[in-house]
Amino acid sequence: MISFTKSELEDACALVYRHMARTPEYIWPLLNARTGGTTWVKHENHGPTGAFKNRGAITFMDWLVRTHPDVPGIVTATRGNHGQGQARAAVAAGLRALVYVPRGNSVEKNAAMAGFGAELVEFGDDFDTAREEAFRVGAEQGLFIVPPFHSELVRGVATYAFELLTKAPEIDTIYVPIGCGSGICGTILARDALGLKTKIVGVVSDAAQTAKLSVEAGALVETNSADTFADGMAVRVPVQDAYDIYSKGAERIIAVSDDEVAEAIRAYFHCTHNVAEGAGAAPLAGLLQEKERMAGKTCAVILCGGNIDTEWFLKVMAGETPKV
Repeated sequence: MISFTKSELEDACALVYRHMARTPEYIWPLLNARTGGTTWVKHENHGPTGAFKNRGAITFMDWLVRTHPDVPGIVTATRGNHGQGQARAAVAAGLRALVYVPRGNSVEKNAAMAGFGAELVEFGDDFDTAREEAFRVGAEQGLFIVPPFHSELVRGVATYAFELLTKAPEIDTIYVPIGCGSGICGTILARDALGLKTKIVGVVSDAAQTAKLSVEAGALVETNSADTFADGMAVRVPVQDAYDIYSKGAERIIAVSDDEVAEAIRAYFHCTHNVAEGAGAAPLAGLLQEKERMAGKTCAVILCGGNIDTEWFLKVMAGETPKV
């Protein structure tokens, strides 16, 4: 099972900071009033791709070019943020970046990936179908397959939690969204490397509960669908290596509805004037769901991304919940 020392995460931070600045963590008084306690927000929406995935792309690409110097490029699948980070890092390293997305994927995330240099291919009706095709084509074309979960991806992603917990080690509980699991696993591993007792709560969509169901069953559980506008959490098939970490290291995993996520997006904008995408708002939705339980405690929420399509954001701010 993956683990990191404090020194290994410090080295990862040094590498990440050669390509991006550390992101801020703030306490917002109006958000405190909404949550009923002291709430740190880790602003991964302020990174160069607007999401936390860029960190993992930096460490992964550094590892790839050192260990596979002759590789012509990479292939991966994504709902958007992973693909932006991978395209940005691959192109900077002089590599081809072939990126698969499902049909009907976020128009603006697709445009951003293409802007960073990705060769974009739409395939299938969901992330997991696109992932299977990406891996098949990548093997045929001799491209390096970038999975959704890899130790070097997680080491980079863990730097956001390392920053947060170094800044505020008094945090009682951190709420983290779960898609394939790099975010929550990076947070757990950073906590462990720092020797802290901080509790980690995973947040899934109630329409994409594979991680929660797997933990409850004690074994991997796939779902038939993952239809949520919080597209960063729209995963049907759990990842064994991620499950091995969060099933043991998370305090609990809770599910939030799309209505709760939409309300959290509104809360972020009203209280902080930050734009959050669905998965980015899910941790706040989870904290608000557990408001009474966490009253008076010092908590943190990971605003993992702000890349929501304009049309959806306008609907949310008008009091609606986007339908998929």
